[in-house]
Amino acid sequence: MELQRLSLKRDVNILRWPAESERRELCREHGLLRLLVVERDHEPPVCADVREDWIRVPATNRDFQARIAALRARGGAGTRPHLDQDGILRNGRRSVAVSPSEARLLHLLIKRFGGIAAREELRAHLSEDGHQASRNALDLHIKRIRRRVRPLGLTIRTAWGRGYVLEADDHSPAN
Repeated sequence: MELQRLSLKRDVNILRWPAESERRELCREHGLLRLLVVERDHEPPVCADVREDWIRVPATNRDFQARIAALRARGGAGTRPHLDQDGILRNGRRSVAVSPSEARLLHLLIKRFGGIAAREELRAHLSEDGHQASRNALDLHIKRIRRRVRPLGLTIRTAWGRGYVLEADDHSPAN
């Protein structure tokens, strides 16, 4: 598996910043938790993802462990939803069946989990037989998917003018 080959963990990945910026990107793509250890004389990165945090050394072991615990709590232990070949969307122990067109959209939303899936890219995934799907068709599918993923502890946020973000719903009773 790619994660094993790159020696990335499903738990918190400790990465040096900026020396391991490529590994940071791989962790982000896979939805993995990462704690960036900021090297001396470097600016810390902007961490806009709940699965990422940073700490500057020297730091006490207590502070280090506190950051790791906070990441685990915020990031859902690095898990992301999974869509199987039968159209079953799973998040943790919960699951829901989705239609083939919803599955095509969810495939991209899951791939970008926690990040923006562009509207035009989603429309391209929705299109069939060379016919471009309308904006209204995309909006209707997103509305339906929102209802389906809510019981799984997931939500879809609108990134106005750009696209949509699938993420864990911090206020859901499923979390």
